[in-house]
Amino acid sequence: MLLFTFVYDDNPNDNRNNKIEIDENLFKRLAKDDMTALDELYAITEKTMYAYTVSLTSDHDIALDLMQDTYVKILTAAHLYKPMGKPLAWMFTIAKNLHYSNTKREKRSISMKPEEVADDKKFSYITEMDDRIVLEGVLSLLSEEEREIVMLHAISGMKHKEIAEGLGLNLSTTLSKYHRALKKLRDYLEGKEARA
Repeated sequence: MLLFTFVYDDNPNDNRNNKIEIDENLFKRLAKDDMTALDELYAITEKTMYAYTVSLTSDHDIALDLMQDTYVKILTAAHLYKPMGKPLAWMFTIAKNLHYSNTKREKRSISMKPEEVADDKKFSYITEMDDRIVLEGVLSLLSEEEREIVMLHAISGMKHKEIAEGLGLNLSTTLSKYHRALKKLRDYLEGKEARA
């Protein structure tokens, strides 16, 4: 089954760069209104932040809005950043807090139906059919935390240790949730193939 060669770490054909290296000096530069620092930060983190924000919102357009709001907030709060070796965790926290604030303020829950995602051409980062199948299953079956873990690993290519640090979870908890999510996806896909 193609899905599981796509999702597992040990795929020898996977040449994605799995390690996101963020120079924490970028935040010092941002605090001094250095816009090239924002460009550099965006180039390094855009796909990861997209995967994370779409895992929170389940909607492409809202995810892009949340990404924009997150980068604006990072720009305005860069002077508050304390170097601790976890800049991505800080960025995720900002995105999650903005998402919860927006959801609470608007008192609405917008989600895209999985069948709409499969054919939606707006998912510019999701070009492979295997990726779309994963996204379809993720949005419809998994809890928010499971979605975050699977999306960050499968779409962004982050290692489980990085995800655990970014989400503030233990590595064992992250791995457990990831494997439970994979089981849900496997059961879903095997059921779908049996119906086809």
